[in-house]
Amino acid sequence: MSKCLVFDAASPIIRRVLSQRARYALKALLALAEAGTGTPLMIGAIAKRQRIPHKFLALILLDLKRNGLVQSLRGREGGYLLAKSPSKIFYGQVIRLIDGPVALVSCVSKTRYRRCADCPDERSCPIHRLLAKVRASTSAILDSRSLQDEIRQRAATARVPSRRPLRRAS
Repeated sequence: MSKCLVFDAASPIIRRVLSQRARYALKALLALAEAGTGTPLMIGAIAKRQRIPHKFLALILLDLKRNGLVQSLRGREGGYLLAKSPSKIFYGQVIRLIDGPVALVSCVSKTRYRRCADCPDERSCPIHRLLAKVRASTSAILDSRSLQDEIRQRAATARVPSRRPLRRAS
């Protein structure tokens, strides 16, 4: 087995697929997007609605604020709201911000590339070729899906009546 797939503590690119922190960030952003433009949500309301620990959410929102995805308003009518349109915030952007690269191994990462120590030629490495395709496909999906796309899909799903089989009268 190639060392490409071994967890490297110095550069932990192989990890859980998506961290809890990234999932919570996405949930919080979706809650803000659903609230609508200009409608701030209090951190407690987001935490309760999305089932996110309040203190953890506060740290996540601080990161999102520092990176220009949310803004905060002080005061009684304050809270958090999106700093840009939901159509301009993409899943890939949020995941990279919170978790780092989407690549499973560093030798296929676009932003944190590092050659595998045991691989003499990446072009002939079957693991490298496959995981480069995985990274490219994953990036394409995550970078094409915005918060607005998710809101539209939820709205469309809510409008479609469920199809339950009709029960026959006995």
